[in-house]
Amino acid sequence: MFSFCSDPSTLSGLSWLSCYLTTGKHMAFYGSIGTVLLLLAITAPAALAFGFVGASAARARFAPLRWIGKTYIALVRGVPDIAFFLFFVIALDQAIEWVRHKTLCPDWDQPIRQGNDFVVCQAAKMPLGNAPQWVHETYGFFIAVFTFAIVFGAFAANVLFGAMRAVPRAQMETAEAYGMTHRQSFWRILVPQMWIYALPGLSNLWMILVKATPLLFLLGIEDVLYWATELGGSKAARFSDYPHGDWRMWYFLGLLVLYLLFTKASEVVLERIMQRLSRGQATSGGDAARRAEARA
Repeated sequence: MFSFCSDPSTLSGLSWLSCYLTTGKHMAFYGSIGTVLLLLAITAPAALAFGFVGASAARARFAPLRWIGKTYIALVRGVPDIAFFLFFVIALDQAIEWVRHKTLCPDWDQPIRQGNDFVVCQAAKMPLGNAPQWVHETYGFFIAVFTFAIVFGAFAANVLFGAMRAVPRAQMETAEAYGMTHRQSFWRILVPQMWIYALPGLSNLWMILVKATPLLFLLGIEDVLYWATELGGSKAARFSDYPHGDWRMWYFLGLLVLYLLFTKASEVVLERIMQRLSRGQATSGGDAARRAEARA
């Protein structure tokens, strides 16, 4: 990046370090932090949406819908995250290609399953073999996002289901006594009040989601863990213009500090949200807010 970095062999000290930290691979490393943040920005609301639908289904009056909601929660929560990630990504990718294969290649006369291989026509591959690299990366990223949303949506559904049950039943009965339908009381009474009960569990789930982002490394996405391993290892450095020893400990230490700073910022934001939701609520947090306002 700097003009004096043209000949690394002549550098030493801070000059060498400044050039080393601004190489193309390091820029990709810094960009991977944005990849993690983008994953969180998309996955968190998507998982919350899956959770809300799952929790609503689990408390539905229609029995088959209730069974589906409870099965989704129990099934995903009962499988180790890593096993589900590795299985679901492959299964989803093959399901997409299978549907495209049946649609685009109806004249195909060979079996799709050929031993251990999954073979579809070229037109059905996702993404296409001649697609640009960014298409491959974007496809893999959104497959990962969908998998994260499915997994953490089940945990969110369990939290929201408990929060819905925590809202006093007397309030729902009062709404019904005033002539509200079941749907009206759900959206106007239950949903606005359940968040104060759900936020502690959702806060923990957010922290777990933040700590789970290195699972992108297992899905073949070049995230911060991938680049920390790649740049910190001494074997790869021997073949670069900036050779060094095994610095993986320092890269991982940097990631540790990065995640701690991010989780600390998350705690501050979540605490403010909790204070906002506690206003006017018949909870210990709401009582504390009212006493503080009275003293002021």
